[in-house]
Amino acid sequence: MGFLLYIYTSLQATFSLVSLGTRFNIKTKMPRSIGVLLGESINFKLRLKLINMTNLRNCLDTASIYCGTYAKYNNGSLFGKWLNLSGYADYDELLATMYELHSDEADPEFMFQDYECPILEKLGLLSECYISKDIYDVLEKINDSGHDVEVYEACLDCLGKMNFQSLYEYVNNFYYGKFNSDEDFVQWLYEDDTFDIPNWVVIDWEATARSIMFDYFESNGHYFKS
Repeated sequence: MGFLLYIYTSLQATFSLVSLGTRFNIKTKMPRSIGVLLGESINFKLRLKLINMTNLRNCLDTASIYCGTYAKYNNGSLFGKWLNLSGYADYDELLATMYELHSDEADPEFMFQDYECPILEKLGLLSECYISKDIYDVLEKINDSGHDVEVYEACLDCLGKMNFQSLYEYVNNFYYGKFNSDEDFVQWLYEDDTFDIPNWVVIDWEATARSIMFDYFESNGHYFKS
């Protein structure tokens, strides 16, 4: 009984969450060499998990366009209005609002002088003279994907221009997450359940990352399989 009590007290650990988005602080009665290694391993895993908990934004809440017309612009007028896409149920309602805004023109040629939603421009869905009827479908699909819009923007930065369906499939199949550095990414990659690396093995993660990253690419901290 005394031996079992010793084992119990030796393995007893107290976990305290220091602050959201930081790390677990592990206080343990294990021998220091084992406790430190275990603590560092759990700290590292939790830190990366919290990094990957991206603050998802609703694309429609942040996407807006400034709608003027070429006729007004050519006559020296910048009259128009900022239209937030979340204020309209669909493309048809947005289009009706634009026509109403410029009802003083018989056939207004809309000019989108400014806009806030880079993903639409990168996908070729929005330009100074064009707005696609598919914008609502695309933004809703991004919202429902579980990935922040910046993940899709990062993927486009790496791959270049492509249609949305191809981009959507690539992100869902080859996106790994967001990390602070190549070393953090590669350490996470090799310390998951697939690889059982003993705590006493010392790895040069910087050198390992230089070799491994030939098979991956990164933009703004987001990592993808190449």
